[in-house]
Amino acid sequence: MARILNPDICVIGGGAAGLSVAAGAAAFGVPVVLVEHGKMGGDCLNNGCVPSKSLIAAAKHAQAIRRAGAFGLVAAEPVVEGERLKDRISAVIAGIAPHDSVERFTSLGVEVLTETARFVDARTVAAGDRLVRARRFVIATGSSPAIPAIAGLAETPFLTNETLFKLKEVPRHLVVIGAGAMGLEMAQAYSRLGARVTVIESAVALAKEDPELKAIMLDTLRAESIALHQRTTVRSVARSDDGVILRCENESGIFHVNGSDLLLATGRTANHATLDLAAAGIRHDARRIEVAADLRTSNRRVYAIGDAAGGLQFTHAASYHARLVLQQILFRLPAREIRAMIPRVTFTDPELAQAGLTEEEAREKFGSVDIVRYDYSANDRVRTDGLGRGQIKLVIGRRGRILGAGIAGTGAGEMIDIWAFAIANRLTLKSFRDHVAPYPTLSEIGKQAAISYYSPMARHRLVRAAIRILRRFG
Repeated sequence: MARILNPDICVIGGGAAGLSVAAGAAAFGVPVVLVEHGKMGGDCLNNGCVPSKSLIAAAKHAQAIRRAGAFGLVAAEPVVEGERLKDRISAVIAGIAPHDSVERFTSLGVEVLTETARFVDARTVAAGDRLVRARRFVIATGSSPAIPAIAGLAETPFLTNETLFKLKEVPRHLVVIGAGAMGLEMAQAYSRLGARVTVIESAVALAKEDPELKAIMLDTLRAESIALHQRTTVRSVARSDDGVILRCENESGIFHVNGSDLLLATGRTANHATLDLAAAGIRHDARRIEVAADLRTSNRRVYAIGDAAGGLQFTHAASYHARLVLQQILFRLPAREIRAMIPRVTFTDPELAQAGLTEEEAREKFGSVDIVRYDYSANDRVRTDGLGRGQIKLVIGRRGRILGAGIAGTGAGEMIDIWAFAIANRLTLKSFRDHVAPYPTLSEIGKQAAISYYSPMARHRLVRAAIRILRRFG
């Protein structure tokens, strides 16, 4: 007979979103059961953020060796040892893994079931030989690579983020399908590590990003000899003597791309196939679980967060979702997801970061807005460090309210944080005008952008004052 568990909360999924809920609830002494059939830490730790950023770090060091001549040092072509690179990535993952382990969460008071979860009915989940009947359920099962319907793909070897970081050698010619954040990050990283790289995108690269900011980054990728084909359809793929061959088509006609390795970076699809959501009355489609603004599903007992809910597929968004759910379950306080305040970063070099609305989004929503641009070249730290092109772009509404901020350049991912804070708290540029930024730092770029917004106003006030004086004494 199945053993019945009656926790307050049952979390399904041990990735960033699920672990945040479990740890937060356990900290308040709430009984929690966590069900995870795979690796603890989920995609971010094992196949996503951690290994990809480790690879990008290696690629940056390789590029620094090539560019050393500009700093009075001896430049050289870096020698990449594939096995050691793979081992280094594995070591970084292993160093973080204990924080996400079964042992740690058990020590926190969470009952961890290493089983596959399946809904039996609207308020019961089966996990191995146990039935879990909780007051609330939180689905945090993450996502997996979406595999496009391309002729010949099923018979052709390909890589995804789940297999890419197991490579022991740098590909000779890496062909990437998909020019989103992951596709471009890996394209540049492997290019800097010595691979020839071709990227193919059916629409435009980074379609949601500000065109003038992403152009700065895309120009750099092209200057590093990365071939980017936009608005191009892959008609078929096949094995070849050298690896793979792709038959592609764009407005110029049919052409072929020969590569040694093929990487799919064509989006994500939610992991919910084994949950039997229909048994719990939970609406969903092939890509996501349907949720309201409060992250509840069509079953009021059940929430879906992180990648499982579609939308923002970032680790920090998953943690944000976890906080909103805990706020409702533990404290019975209303909560709603506000997607506009969640920042995003593409970790290429230069980085591309955005918080709040882009110029296009703001004009569509508000009509008239002010735009403030400030170039990296005016910053002293940019000069001392020999950094490349960059720009901050601020979208400003009535009375100086900050509606959005975009940054293209070195350190953009670090600098966007303060702007995300400002947008979340509905601050105006006056807050940035009045603070003091340390010198010499990249943070001064934002400070100077704020000052530049008020400078025309100050001149206008001086002109009006002068006119009043002339009228009075003239």
